[in-house]
Formats: sequence, structure tokens, C-alpha cells
Amino acid sequence: MTQKPTSGSSETLNPNRRIFLGAAVTLAAASLISGASAQAAADTTLGTSNASTHVSGRRKLGTLEVSSVGLGVQNMSRTYQRTIPTRAEMHNIIRTAYDRGVTFFDAAEAYGPHEVERILGEGIASFREKVVITSKFGWDIDFKTGERRPGLNSKPDHIKQAVDGMLKRLRTDRIDLLYQHRVDPDVPIEDVAGAVTDLKAQGKVLHWGLCEMGPNTLRRAHATLPVTAVQNEYSLIWRGPEDWVLKTCEELGIGFVPWSPLGVQFLTGGIDANTRFAEGDIRQIETRFSPENLPHNLGLVDLVKKWAERKEAAPAQIALAWLMAQKPWIVPIPGTTQMPHMLENIGADSIRFSSDELREFTAAASAIEIKGARLPDAVLVHSGREAPPKATP
Repeated sequence: MTQKPTSGSSETLNPNRRIFLGAAVTLAAASLISGASAQAAADTTLGTSNASTHVSGRRKLGTLEVSSVGLGVQNMSRTYQRTIPTRAEMHNIIRTAYDRGVTFFDAAEAYGPHEVERILGEGIASFREKVVITSKFGWDIDFKTGERRPGLNSKPDHIKQAVDGMLKRLRTDRIDLLYQHRVDPDVPIEDVAGAVTDLKAQGKVLHWGLCEMGPNTLRRAHATLPVTAVQNEYSLIWRGPEDWVLKTCEELGIGFVPWSPLGVQFLTGGIDANTRFAEGDIRQIETRFSPENLPHNLGLVDLVKKWAERKEAAPAQIALAWLMAQKPWIVPIPGTTQMPHMLENIGADSIRFSSDELREFTAAASAIEIKGARLPDAVLVHSGREAPPKATP
């Protein structure tokens, strides 16, 4: 049964996003129109923002070139509230994103589990050779059933079997960028890198990366097998990577991919002080969104909305453009199950801050202290972990 989302959920469009609602209908009709005419029809509907609905920018994650904005497909098998999106529409969003210049698609075996990889593989089948796809290993997931068992598993044999499953579900012969989803506290990172080295030698993996790791683990991993990208949560509401991650990536020449770049929809302006989240929605148990902390934290949203008016853009575009302005090797991957939201998000590619504007906006955002934790303790315990040392012979 599909659960009805509550006010402020990711399925509820806020006023700043309603201006894009007609785009979904326009694009459906535009499938009967060819080339430039279809894009012109959709862009006319979206014309209330000065942002383009096409991604022209390209960025480098290490040596890997991708579109400056990617698409996270995490919730394409089920939303935050456990509602089930229409599969055909998810394919349509993926294909439209590609038509609009997106070449970077982010998945993981844990999303679904397994089902999101299948949806992505189906969606990109006709243009697989023209895009970069990622997936992630690291949780203990049954290869056949997709059952997610407790804990982590980055044993080398497990990694190799996990990748074989990914290749089948994604309908491809290689993973362009393979991440360790979380650091396994029982497996030396050198052993993990060794397994990925073997997979690269077989042509099954082209690049690799880590997510939410500790600083020593990142350096050890990079010394064993050069890391292409790091993926951590990073947004205006959570700026933890500024402590050390971004500095280390810059030093080592590693790209950075922020997950949840819109703060699980918070920075879109669709959440207010009266918002309460549905059962099963992770925001229900994140204390930054609790009834006690939410009213205070909305000061950041007010700031983003003011800048959206100033730049004639949507709040989501301001939040994403701010991330992209931090470093030229940062590539956000906003996720969505709504066509209008996807078009709005990729419009961030055309939003620019002058150096003075960036300083002013960042200073104002820094003055707002966010109250509450970014994740529940049971999830947060897996972030910033260090892998055990490699045993000496």
C-alpha cells in the first residue's frame, strides 16, 4: 500500500517549486515533438526562472570528466516516505536528464537494495556509452535476495561478488566509479584497494572512491590505489567536510561529490515550522528537523529564499550553486522522483555568484548555527571511521 506523504515531505511541492509543475506535462507532450521544438516547449513552461534547464558545464573528479550537476537515483525505488514511484516515470526522468546534459548518475547496491541499480540500468540502456555511472559496495547484502543484513562487509571476495551483481543489474560491463559505501572496521583499507585493483585489471571497474571515511583511511587508500572521488554529505545545512575533507581532497587531487546537497529537501523551501514527517521518513528521527530545532534552523532557509529572489532563481538552485562555487572539482548529485524538481536542480549549473556575493552569502550562512544532529546515532556511527591497520607479515 502506498503511504500518503505528510506536509513538507519530498512528494509535496512548495510554492517556489510549483512554477515548474507544468514541465512534467509539457515534457510528456514534447516526446511527440522533435529536437529543439521539444526543448523550447519545456523551457517556455519553466521560464519563470533565469536558470537554464540544460547542463552545459563539465567538471573533473580526478581524471574523470562528468557533468557539473549529476543525478542521484537513490529514491527511485521508494521515496523517503516509502511511497513507490512509477517505474516508467523514473526512466523518463533519467532519460530527460541525459537529454538535458547530465552525464553523471549515482546509485548503490544498498538502494532498494538492488532495485535502483536495475532502474538505472534500464533507464540508460540506449546511451550507456555516453554517461558515467557509479555504484557502491560495503553493506552486508545478500547477493540473491537483496536482504540487507546487519553490519558491513568489505572482504575482498565479497566486493568482487558484489560487483558482478552490479554489472548484471546495471546492464553494463564496467562500473565507471565504484565507491566503498562505508568503511568496514574489520578490513584493512589496503585489502579493499587490492580487491578494486583486481577488478580494474579485469576492466570491471574504471575508478574508485570512498564515502564518509576517516582522514587516515583516505590517505592510506589513496597511497595504495589513487582515489578518484570522495562522497560525503555536504550542504549549507551540513558543512562538516570543510573541517578536513575538502582540504585533503585538494591536496591529493581527489574530486568531491556531495550527497544530500539539498539537506534532504530542507533547502528547497518546502519545509516549514509546522512540518511533521511520515512514519519511515528518516527526517522524522533526525534531530535537526525535530519540532524543537526546526523553527530555529529555518533561518537558513529564509536566507536562501532571499538570495533566490535576488538572483531570480529557485532556492534549490541557490543551494546547489553555492556548493559548486566552493571548488571547481565539486559535483553535487541531487536526487528526486519528480521531473520538475530534476529540471530545477540542473538549472543550478547556470547560476553564478560574484566573489563579493559569495563572501556575503557564505558569511551570512555561517552566522546561523544549525541545531541538532545530521543523522540518527545508529547511522552516524558509520561516518568518520578508520579502517584497521594492515597486519605486517
